[in-house]
Amino acid sequence: MRLRLEEAEETLRAIREGEIDALVIRREQEDEVLTLEGPESFRTFMEAMNLGAAALDSSLRLIYANAALADILGHSPEALQVSGLFAVLDTDSADRLRGVVEAARDGRESTELRLPGAGADRLLLATATPLQLGATSGIAVTFTDLTERLRAARAEAAEQTARAVISSANEAVIVCDADGLITHINPAVHALCAGQPVGRPFDQALTFAFPETAPFRTGRDLLDAVRCGHSVRGVEAALPDAPKVKDVLISAAPLVGTSDGGCVVTLVDLSQRKAAERQQTLLLGELDHRVRNTLALVLSISTLTGHNATTVEDFQRAFVARIEALAATHTLLSRKAWTGLSIADVVAAELAPYVQMETGRLDISGLDVTVTPQAAVALGLIFHELATNAVKYGALSAPAGRISIAGTRREGGALAIRWAETGGPAVVPPSRSGFGRTVITRSLSYSDGGAEIHFPSEGVICTIRLPRGDLTEEEAGA
Repeated sequence: MRLRLEEAEETLRAIREGEIDALVIRREQEDEVLTLEGPESFRTFMEAMNLGAAALDSSLRLIYANAALADILGHSPEALQVSGLFAVLDTDSADRLRGVVEAARDGRESTELRLPGAGADRLLLATATPLQLGATSGIAVTFTDLTERLRAARAEAAEQTARAVISSANEAVIVCDADGLITHINPAVHALCAGQPVGRPFDQALTFAFPETAPFRTGRDLLDAVRCGHSVRGVEAALPDAPKVKDVLISAAPLVGTSDGGCVVTLVDLSQRKAAERQQTLLLGELDHRVRNTLALVLSISTLTGHNATTVEDFQRAFVARIEALAATHTLLSRKAWTGLSIADVVAAELAPYVQMETGRLDISGLDVTVTPQAAVALGLIFHELATNAVKYGALSAPAGRISIAGTRREGGALAIRWAETGGPAVVPPSRSGFGRTVITRSLSYSDGGAEIHFPSEGVICTIRLPRGDLTEEEAGA
């Protein structure tokens, strides 16, 4: 033991005095000899290394540590010589390093060491290799500081993640620097502005029109507020010059973790919501209009039915039947979302209580034409009056009676509907004009349409005229 210590001290003295000029590193295949050219010594070589380096003897006693290692570990070279390499490390790092150094007697070994620091931990890669120093063997250990490399890798990974998040976001995302220049965007931004916005001032790339209640007048006002440290949430604005998206919801905030005064702005597409709001407003107005019209119609039906009824029972029966006819048409309209209701649908609904389509007593043609809701309501009342009259006095009061309802296009796109009854009792023209006839002839008076009813002895004939304005573009087979 004394001999080995003497050899180690002699080797240490030789390194310090610059008398060693070769380093023998043991490899699995063959030893590698590193020599220095010129008058420089091995000590000069180690001191010139950027990596932390140390030489240990076979007893793992520190023989030499260069200045780079002393700086990494935060101890002077002299203090390292006194305390030794393992003593200045925390327990976990010392145990890991000792295990690697022990294993390096048979070949090169490496491990990572995490050294606690005041600000942040430092990550070192310790590599141990067997070496020959003069008369004794030992271990060479190099320490590579991975902290900055790891920090840079993490920063790069974080930036890549941020870019991926921005790119995959459904809403438009814009990143601006302290001067208000756009530095990053995601694909959704191209729906908001024409051309390439990157590199352009934010308030020039996008022209906003804020409502009077908004705290901003321009995009520059918005960025100024964010640069003062304020966050902006849920401010609506219009983009009159945008190629696609015209309405947006703006949120903005300073960039977290940076000191350059940049900010991030997100813009949510409000096009669908605005369209829904406009549709809702339109529907509410239409609903109000329809409710008023329906109430007025019910009041009119009630009044005129009362004028023509001789008893309360007659009034109740006729009034309820007419309201049910009105309700049947409204039910159809509701099921069709007040669009796409055909005349054939109305006929089927109003005649269903009296005759089924499959009985062969109805011949319907040319009625697969859709009409406006107002026209559908009017036709429902007309067909109800014609059907109830046919049940009482006309074709539907006789087993052999038939009804033909045919639609024919006229010049200018209008539609003529002909109701013709056959096979019923001989028709006797009414002596007076009742409420039913009034409904038939006046229900379409709101437009250029109308209806005429005739009473030849062979059967009632009613001709209904629907102007082009009462028809919609939907037509079966079109």
